[in-house]
Amino acid sequence: MIATALAVAFVVFSCKGKEKPELLDLSTVPLQTVNDMFFVQSDNGKLQMRLEAKVMERYQNDTCSYELFPEGLNVYGYAENGELESIIQSEGAKHLKGKKDEYWLAHGHVVIKNIIKQETMETDTLYWDQSLHEIYTDSYIRMYSPSGFMQGYGMRSDEHVRNADIMRPFNSYGVVVKDTTLVEIDTVNIIGPILK
Repeated sequence: MIATALAVAFVVFSCKGKEKPELLDLSTVPLQTVNDMFFVQSDNGKLQMRLEAKVMERYQNDTCSYELFPEGLNVYGYAENGELESIIQSEGAKHLKGKKDEYWLAHGHVVIKNIIKQETMETDTLYWDQSLHEIYTDSYIRMYSPSGFMQGYGMRSDEHVRNADIMRPFNSYGVVVKDTTLVEIDTVNIIGPILK
């Protein structure tokens, strides 16, 4: 009984000196969280775009609403005949919807592929302006294509990545044919345990 009285006295005494609880800023808390997001956009039954993300968080404040994709984003674009044409992958993304404009920002390691033209581009930041139907970056970018390797700063293209143009190219003459640091393990003729 004495132990119970001491415990109650300790709780009452320890709670007495606390200040008012802090108010929660609702603009820093997601209004909605979606796990394993899968979104499809079509026009008259024809598939135009597919979007996949592990996590999507929706936020709202006075001037705009936005969605964050903290674990990455994959966007698949389709040609008019239904063929997969482009893929954009990023480590993180943000979709901002203002009163007058709407755009996407992909960041981290961003990979842009045009499957039909066999072109692959890599950068750290990519914007998609939906009203202008274009993607662009002002960051460093490198492009691999059947015609060779290009690198530079800045890129502009339509949203299907059909006509990508590097704005300020430089030193675009080197092509890696084979990596000489590649280590191959012969598992047939090896003596000893196989390394995993």
